[in-house]
Amino acid sequence: MRTFDIEKIRADFPILGREVNGRPLVYFDNGATTQKPKQVIEAITRYYADMNSNVHRGVHYLSQISTDAFEVTRRKVQAFINAEHEHEIIITKGTTEAINIVASCYGRAFINAGDEVIISAMEHHSNIVPWQMLCDEKGCKLRIIPMDDRGELDLEAYKSLFSERTKLVSFTYVSNALGTINPAKEMIDIAHEHDVPVLIDGAQAIQHLAIDVQALDVDFFAFSGHKMYGPTGVGVLYGKEELLNKMPPYQGGGDMIKDVTFEKTTYNELPFKFEAGTPNIEAGICLGDAIDYIEGIGLDAIKAYEDELLDYATSRLSEIDGIRFIGTAKQKSSVISFVVDGVHPYDIGVILDKLGVAVRTGHHCAQPVMNAFDIPGTVRVSLAMYNTKEEVDILIDGLQRALNMLA
Repeated sequence: MRTFDIEKIRADFPILGREVNGRPLVYFDNGATTQKPKQVIEAITRYYADMNSNVHRGVHYLSQISTDAFEVTRRKVQAFINAEHEHEIIITKGTTEAINIVASCYGRAFINAGDEVIISAMEHHSNIVPWQMLCDEKGCKLRIIPMDDRGELDLEAYKSLFSERTKLVSFTYVSNALGTINPAKEMIDIAHEHDVPVLIDGAQAIQHLAIDVQALDVDFFAFSGHKMYGPTGVGVLYGKEELLNKMPPYQGGGDMIKDVTFEKTTYNELPFKFEAGTPNIEAGICLGDAIDYIEGIGLDAIKAYEDELLDYATSRLSEIDGIRFIGTAKQKSSVISFVVDGVHPYDIGVILDKLGVAVRTGHHCAQPVMNAFDIPGTVRVSLAMYNTKEEVDILIDGLQRALNMLA
């Protein structure tokens, strides 16, 4: 394992040096978006200062170097998740668009009235609503994998959901609201026993866990750049070559075509068939710099540090009278959700903000999860590799102060 130098890492993130309400910023909203290291910030500036141009279409110098840089990111993503082919990497706006591509394009081609799609009870809205829209359009049905009061999926119930009508399974690798790490490989294998393809929402996994799409044998994998220290407005859909080739395009426009006449259009090959129009070029290029940054530290070292920090934060929060953790799975990533008896999560979040501590409150775009626990929302503390035990101590002091005010 590589040496994990927390002070060096923190020095790479300029925003961590600022104050909020006269106090040093303590940022625990990493599940919503991570902060950006100077290496990524500088890469964004460098793109606009040195190479700004459209990609894939120009013969002039700036277009060529922009295109080369954009395609370098595609190859970096391929290596980062161990995809077999670089053309299996589709550059998207983010996880949400990636899921919508599969729901629209795979759904249009292979899912019909009476068919079924399996999702889990802990999904983010982005992995619920596209399938509901498909069901409304096609007359198909959603089947839901139940979860227990620890926030773990019931795999026996999952197995029982399959039938000849099952056409797709889609679930989150790591729950954004609970932190649960689902047994992805086991769930994929179960689906494949029924010849059913699987999409994984990897938005909360990509920055914490090493991902190998070939070892998982997953059919589709989606994630966002802004969750992994990269820019907003960029993400990735990985899909197996065979499936992507069978799917119709998502949108029509420039770059996704080979030949256009008024009588007929011939679509481009992968990956461009799913990348209509001018992409978010700067973000696409600089996603590669975010990958470089993560790999420079090493996901093994990041995970070990974050696991230790998660244990420490959970232990310290357990000292709070009246606290109840929402999501206590045996396998968890860097998310702690909780409620405190008699206190609304929003009130806690507002007071913590006045003390310079950023947490997320509410339903976290996972209202069915909140309904399952019969609560309106939680306080969510989501950790990243630049957080420290000292920051956890500040959180605990602030939380105690907030509860004393609200009691």
